[in-house]
Amino acid sequence: QVRVVESGGGLAQPGGSLRLSCTVSASRFRLYAMGWYRQAPGEERELVARITMSGNTNYADFVKGRFAISRDSADNTVYLQMNNLKPEDAAVYSCNAEGTIGDGVVDYWGRGTQVTVSS
Repeated sequence: QVRVVESGGGLAQPGGSLRLSCTVSASRFRLYAMGWYRQAPGEERELVARITMSGNTNYADFVKGRFAISRDSADNTVYLQMNNLKPEDAAVYSCNAEGTIGDGVVDYWGRGTQVTVSS
């Protein structure tokens, strides 16, 4: 069984910061990468940032310079530091874990955490 658990969402003022965490717990699951995605009401889900367990990262253009993704491979945990938040960053942020079980490639999602940016 694979569990993906996010935490750290909440309310921030414009220009403020939040830090999201996501931990994957699983047996027989070989983790390859983790990513943060977001979905605002009426919008498609979009990639925010992704990191492989070897440390390679990629970011959506709209968060470059403001958000930073990092990981603790020992704990299968990924963090998303969000700085200089804007109202348009408000969304449900979901964590995705990519990896393999045996020869099969699989991915798992957390339930999501709400981020609200408002004064």
